[in-house]
Amino acid sequence: MENGASREDNGGPQLRFARLAEVPLQEIARHMSDPRMAEHMPLLTGAWDEAFARDFVAAKEACWRRDGLGHWAFLRGDAYIGWGGFQKEGTEWDFGLVLRADCFGMGPAIARKALAFARRDPRIPFVTFLLPPTRRHMRPLERLGAVQTGEVQYQGQLFLKFRLETG
Repeated sequence: MENGASREDNGGPQLRFARLAEVPLQEIARHMSDPRMAEHMPLLTGAWDEAFARDFVAAKEACWRRDGLGHWAFLRGDAYIGWGGFQKEGTEWDFGLVLRADCFGMGPAIARKALAFARRDPRIPFVTFLLPPTRRHMRPLERLGAVQTGEVQYQGQLFLKFRLETG
C-alpha cells in the first residue's frame, strides 16, 4: 500500500498514498502555512518554508527507515491533498490525517483506506488518535468505532486520546 491506488466510489480520480518525498517541498510548505491548519493543530507554529518542509520530510522518512511504516502523502490523481498515516509513539501506532482545507471532505475515504491497511498489518493491533480539545466533531471517529481513552499531554499541549482496535 506504500504507493497503492484505488478508484473512488464516484468514479473520480484515484486516491493514492505515496511517499512525502515525491511531493514538491513548496506544496507541503504552502499547505502547512495555511492559517486554517493551525486552528486545530496546536503544535503547528509559524509559517513553513521549503527548508522547514525538507526537514519535516526527512524526519518522516526516518520513521519509515526505523519502523518500516510512516506518513504518506495523499494524492487524488496527481494532485497533493495532504499527508498522514501511522507513526510509532512508544509501543502504539498513532494515526494522523492533515488535509488541505479544500480537501477536508476526503478525510473519511482516506481514513477508511489507511485503517484497512492497519487491519491487515499484524504490527498494528490498535490505532490511537490524538485530537486537540478544540475539535468539536467526534462523530467520524465514533463511526469508525474509536473510543476516547482519556487526555494526554504531548509536547506541552493537551490532546484527547482515542483508540480503535484493528484486530
